Amino acid sequence: MKRNILSAAIALVGLAILILWERVLIRKNKVFQLIQGPVVAVVVGILFFVATRDNEVLSISVEHLVSVPVPDDAGSFLAQFSFPNFGLITSPEIWITAFTIALVASLETLLCVEATDKLDPHKRVTPTNRELLAQGTGNMLSGLIGGLPVTQVIVRSSANIQSGGQTKLSAIIHGFFLLISVILIPRLLNMIPLSVLAAILFLVGYKLAKPALFKQMYNLGWKQFIPFAVTVGGIIFTDLLVGIGMGLGVGIIVILIKSYQNSHFLHIVDKSNGRHRIRMTLAEEVTFFNKGAILKELDQLPENTLLELDIRKTRYLDYDIVEILDDFAWKARERDIDFLLITTEGEVKNPASFHDFFKFRAQTGTQHIKP
Repeated sequence: MKRNILSAAIALVGLAILILWERVLIRKNKVFQLIQGPVVAVVVGILFFVATRDNEVLSISVEHLVSVPVPDDAGSFLAQFSFPNFGLITSPEIWITAFTIALVASLETLLCVEATDKLDPHKRVTPTNRELLAQGTGNMLSGLIGGLPVTQVIVRSSANIQSGGQTKLSAIIHGFFLLISVILIPRLLNMIPLSVLAAILFLVGYKLAKPALFKQMYNLGWKQFIPFAVTVGGIIFTDLLVGIGMGLGVGIIVILIKSYQNSHFLHIVDKSNGRHRIRMTLAEEVTFFNKGAILKELDQLPENTLLELDIRKTRYLDYDIVEILDDFAWKARERDIDFLLITTEGEVKNPASFHDFFKFRAQTGTQHIKP
């Protein structure tokens, strides 16, 4: 327990160094811009470990340190590589695991790509297809030598941006530095407290999800805030894949609700001689999701009404919508309701069959709606 508290204290010290470096020191002297705050925090963590490793009370336990394999010679280093066992390629468990890793890694990469684009001072847009292709190629080659799958990581990307990296070369050099460090100084890497790295991750995460972001999403309305809040909560309390799935599910529901509400616009033009004149303007795309809303409006029309159905902006009209229009046209005769269909080519009063009308117009090329 004491060692856990000590690790937490080191994390707080590292966090204080990072905040002090970024908020105060880096603004006072350009020297502090050359030396990054995370490097200083890591060095302080290593110095603390070296100073206290012989003290049973203050020393950090091994499980709270970075763990990198330490090869004794070139032979032991090469022995860390292993080739796949292709005899298990027909195992269903292997395919399920591979699919899960590919899905989670791809989602994490896409999220990091979006976050990195926002951090980029030049606001460049990363080609996501090329990013995923490169990641898939790298992971296949990594698997052939016994390596773990990799993804884009926001910590490395933010470190490159903060250090002034401008091109893909910064990421390549970063990879070479990691390889050289693992080969030449693995023992030094194993002195880094994990809690210091956690402090760096915490600060990077805070920059990407500040309280101001939650306030901004809330001000955008419930359509934006609810999927956002569900996604964040799902990721925190479950995992990345489940959280994103929950957010997507809620987002789809919100889209369906808004599609249901915005399928048409209904307003009374005038009322003269006791006869209502009402115009219904259909949206650009009207699908079967909108069937209930349109049917409800048609059933609530008062008797002795002239209904102007404006479809000039409509590009797609689902067959279910055409079907309820046909049914209503038959009922309208009993309720003394007249139809006036307004199209891009003109007006058609009381068409006998909406289905035949749209089908004929689509075949002759005089109507752009696809029923």
